[in-house]
Amino acid sequence: MNKTAVITGATKGIGRAIAERFAKEGYNLAVNSRNEADLKEMKATFAEAYPEMKVDVKVCDMSVKSQVLEFGEWAKTELDSIDVLVNNAGFFIPGTIVEEEDGALEAMINTNLYSAYYLSRSLVGNMISANKGHVFNICSIASIIAYPNGGSYSISKFAMLGFSKVLREELKETGVKVTSILPGATWSNSWQGVDLPTARLMQANDVAEAVISATRMSPSAVVEEIILRPQLGDL
Repeated sequence: MNKTAVITGATKGIGRAIAERFAKEGYNLAVNSRNEADLKEMKATFAEAYPEMKVDVKVCDMSVKSQVLEFGEWAKTELDSIDVLVNNAGFFIPGTIVEEEDGALEAMINTNLYSAYYLSRSLVGNMISANKGHVFNICSIASIIAYPNGGSYSISKFAMLGFSKVLREELKETGVKVTSILPGATWSNSWQGVDLPTARLMQANDVAEAVISATRMSPSAVVEEIILRPQLGDL
């Protein structure tokens, strides 16, 4: 039986790279995105590239609690078990706390934090029952430093790291692992149009390799936190 992974925000950037990496390892996937066309493209591409595994897709707005919970219930019906959960969904609105538009904090907290909280609550029970599983929370360098022009994004990512640390502590005795991933600047849609050399930012595949490597530890070991930065440092 193939292992399984649930990945949110999986059609682009880091999420897409992580999905590709798990597919190469033979995992069946349950993924979501807000864009139906992107999901259809992903399903078709994966079906051709990885015919021995399956990818189930569902449109979901991860900023909406009811849709997050619906996605969780759907994933449990589509997959025989859940080996990996990757809480990746999130977005970035640049700005400073005193100048950003009203509602920026709420919007990013809903997507960048609450989605991971609600989906983990929905799915981790299955892992606990199986005494195994691995939760990856995609945080950010902005989880540990006040990122320039980061505003509410940094607030949401500080909170995401706090959530991940609490979850790790609570699941220690259950056999379920929790890993926080803290990438620095990585090429994705957030950086479209930026006039920088390709080598100045990390590739999304770099993050995916870090994630997959953490799954290879023995049951008695867990990588609690991975910090990745561009070779030349933060932007």
